[in-house]
Amino acid sequence: MSQLTIADRLLARSPKRAFERAQLLLKTGQRERAFRLFVSAAEAGMAEAAHEVAQRYLNGEGVHRNPVEAGRWFARAAKSGHVPSQCQLASLHLFGLRGAALDDNGGLFTRVDTPETDFKAAEIWARKAAEAGSADGQSMLAYILTSGPDEMRNQAEAEDWYAKAVEAGSPQAQLGLGLIRLRRAEDGETTVAAVELIRQAAEAGLPTAHYYLGLVYEKAVGVYADPVKAVAHYKIAAAGNVRNAMAKYGLMLYEGTGIRADRIEGETWLRRAGLAGDWEAAALVADLYAKGGDLPPNYAEAAIWFRRAAEAGHRTAARALGMLYLTGAGVARDPDEAAIWFTRAAEAGDPVAQTDLATLLLNKQTDPKLTKPPPVHEWFEKAAEAGDMIGAYNYGVCLAEGVGVPRDDERAAFWLRRAADGVVNAQYWYGRMLLEGRGMPADPVAAVAWLQKAADANMTDALVTLAEMKINGRGCPRDHNGARALFERAAKNGHSGAMFALGALHGGGHDIPTDRTVAITWFRAAAELGHPHAALMLGRYLRKGLAGPAEPEAALPWLRLAQKAGVPEAASEIAALEPPAAPVPESPPPLRAAGD
Repeated sequence: MSQLTIADRLLARSPKRAFERAQLLLKTGQRERAFRLFVSAAEAGMAEAAHEVAQRYLNGEGVHRNPVEAGRWFARAAKSGHVPSQCQLASLHLFGLRGAALDDNGGLFTRVDTPETDFKAAEIWARKAAEAGSADGQSMLAYILTSGPDEMRNQAEAEDWYAKAVEAGSPQAQLGLGLIRLRRAEDGETTVAAVELIRQAAEAGLPTAHYYLGLVYEKAVGVYADPVKAVAHYKIAAAGNVRNAMAKYGLMLYEGTGIRADRIEGETWLRRAGLAGDWEAAALVADLYAKGGDLPPNYAEAAIWFRRAAEAGHRTAARALGMLYLTGAGVARDPDEAAIWFTRAAEAGDPVAQTDLATLLLNKQTDPKLTKPPPVHEWFEKAAEAGDMIGAYNYGVCLAEGVGVPRDDERAAFWLRRAADGVVNAQYWYGRMLLEGRGMPADPVAAVAWLQKAADANMTDALVTLAEMKINGRGCPRDHNGARALFERAAKNGHSGAMFALGALHGGGHDIPTDRTVAITWFRAAAELGHPHAALMLGRYLRKGLAGPAEPEAALPWLRLAQKAGVPEAASEIAALEPPAAPVPESPPPLRAAGD
């Protein structure tokens, strides 16, 4: 730190002269010398000097930045009745002593959340400044009375203080009063008057006011919707570091709303908003990377942004991150890590994540040593009892499969029947319960009716189950043509078992014409999806030439695939392909020596 000169030391004996000298040194950039002289004057009891010392600590000018020490010096000046220090101290209490003072560009209404927020202490000093006639103090007090804890809120008093500050020309007060009056406006006249106050704050250069004015034009509040004006105001607010405005401006740029589309610039602003703590923007950036667009999807980058939003409590991002871990897109596949993020989203009330998590546990994809099953059944039970059909379905499945609770077929049937009136999956499950006689007497006829409802909605499992019942004439007349139509719909959905069944139907022995060319086509389609019995039949058809010339060499890989999958008949088919072993000639009699 620069040493004081002899002249400085002499001046330091007089607080007033030390203060004046410090101001001159500050103007010439000699901050360290200025700081020491301010300290000298402050220690002599000069409130203005204590305020300057606090400002130097707050801004890191001539001394290392230390907001806590700044607070102490502001308090010394505030207790002496120094109004600007009272305002600053209120700000520090309100927005936290760890690097959370108000930014002149951000304005009063740019929140900085910190653990040290103390509305009560802030209210004490803001009130002192307000009562002393400070427009800043009046605006601050009004803000506290509208945004503090419920027990401190007083809308009427806040409006009075804002009105006093407006008379003094405070842009922050214009914005605050405009927002209060806009929220309670019941007609066009009061709405327009409130918007005018916000406009005045924006014209005074308050970035946050430009953000709200952007909302006014975007949402058509007291004005005609005008996306061009909305994006112009969002742009000004974004340049003023208003986080929400960055996100709005970025999205409008990306989508070309009210402005020529610029996806690169739009994404840049969305990223800035995400980095500044707008978790909706972070989740949106992640979604953009996941979907791709002009470029292929970048799941690795998407995972980084989903994690950023998820760790801040964004439940949809947590679910999306869980899905990336479940599928191994952009990250190493890890069902247990997926369960962690599904659980976060589920505990935050995301019903889709609750279902995804239940499915993960139902399929036993997690390691019991790593993942303790959360109480998904309790979430679903509460939803079911509240009348939610999806909740009733999920709870029914938990009961039917013993997920988190002992298996209880009777209660499972009860909840699945409730859900079946509106949930396709529940119609299928309830039909299966009726078919198998689980929790109630078996009733194949009633099962067909419920399975038909699910099949009409093109549910693949219902299509296949109903087709099998038509093949066997169970619960309905035997109908192989009807079964074929159902299998074809399921095959179109990618169901390999339905493809195999179509091959078998066309292969002969059923109530439809035999067509082995069609049969081998379906067997091949199913085999290519890994269906073991379809691989056996494809190999058999190729070996024997049942749908064209025999192709033993082409048959062998399919038969080996079936054998590897454990199909017993595959071994004999492979053996039939191998040429018979050449006969082993008899050994000639041993030579014997003469005379032996």
